[in-house]
Amino acid sequence: MTEPPQPRRIPWDRNYRLGVWNGWLATTGDGFLSVTVVVAGFAARLGASNAMIGLLPAIAQGGWMLPQVMVAARVRSSPFKLPTYRSAALIRTISYLMMVLSAALLAGHPALCLTIFTLAMIVNALASGVSGLPFLEVCSKIIPQERRAAFFGIRNLVGGLLAFGAGLIVRWILASPLPFPYTYALIFALATVVYTAAYNIFGRVEEPPDPPLPRTNVAEELRQIPNTLRADPSFRAFLMVRLVLAFASMGDPFYAVYALRGLDVPASELGIFLMALSGAAPLSNVLWRRVAERKGSRRIIRYSAAVACVAPLLAIALTPRTAGLYLLVFVASSVAAQGFNLGHTNHLLNIAPPEQRSRYIGSLNTLVGGALFAPVVGGLLADHLGYQVVFVLSALLFALAWWLCSKLRRDA
Repeated sequence: MTEPPQPRRIPWDRNYRLGVWNGWLATTGDGFLSVTVVVAGFAARLGASNAMIGLLPAIAQGGWMLPQVMVAARVRSSPFKLPTYRSAALIRTISYLMMVLSAALLAGHPALCLTIFTLAMIVNALASGVSGLPFLEVCSKIIPQERRAAFFGIRNLVGGLLAFGAGLIVRWILASPLPFPYTYALIFALATVVYTAAYNIFGRVEEPPDPPLPRTNVAEELRQIPNTLRADPSFRAFLMVRLVLAFASMGDPFYAVYALRGLDVPASELGIFLMALSGAAPLSNVLWRRVAERKGSRRIIRYSAAVACVAPLLAIALTPRTAGLYLLVFVASSVAAQGFNLGHTNHLLNIAPPEQRSRYIGSLNTLVGGALFAPVVGGLLADHLGYQVVFVLSALLFALAWWLCSKLRRDA
């Protein structure tokens, strides 16, 4: 009698390595294409207003989150999520090429250049939103819960070291004889190469299939959001913390711009700021990983909110005479960001029931996505009331988020 075929074993250790390599390369790309340092500096050189500069990170972060309830409806019933990831990755690569070409060919027409560059960022952000949910779904399937903190910690640790190297390259390019805008076009081209390699590597993961789930549509997913919030107080508490932190980020894109415009720091120093951002990441990841393993994700988010509060307060306190210490603003911001990245991902995956993972991820990111356009409000405030007002509001909101973390589930 013939035995029934056995399901093929998925080599989780190979998937683990691919996921780690993807993280290292993607973080390196983030170093080259840092929205709050490199892209903000590029926009400032083109004469963009503060509101416009605030819009750029809002597009990058809010655009990543807004489409996810639609993606949740699409991928929920599909046993495999990677095909959606691969399609979105191709669109993202094309959008990076658009950024490179607009910087290289259109900088002599600043308004047109900013328009094309912003459109490319919008396309990229929406495509990243499409790929983000499948990415988290696949990670939750290939990485056991007890190894997730280590997985994301290792991705961020070595990726931070590589991003520090990217900062060195950015500083060298910006200080080189290569004229503007070709300096930025070269930086964007390097980011394109690294990101494309990262997407290709994760696309080679062998994904185990999910059990079949009933099909849903976008309208059904939207109707289920209030029910999900009513049924799960842990999810409500996490949503509130994420919303406050999203509004608190209104000051992030203006740290570099304030240094350039308010403290008269030369543009080549953007490379130093980028090195501070990326150099603090590996060390902080060692700390955050230990906190994750010993205290859980709730404690990471709370500690990160406290550290994040330091960045805007430092920016307010420093003057042109003490501008040499301004890199500490980026150190504090980086340490907090690494904690948030690790804490948010782990907390959400740990509180979400496996059969509702897509719904939780899509609902949370869609609701938080709109709030991430707060930097646009920050830009308007900076234009009319000054950068200090924006930084004070950011600090107060980070303090509020720290207090709200006491309501998060302690065992997640």
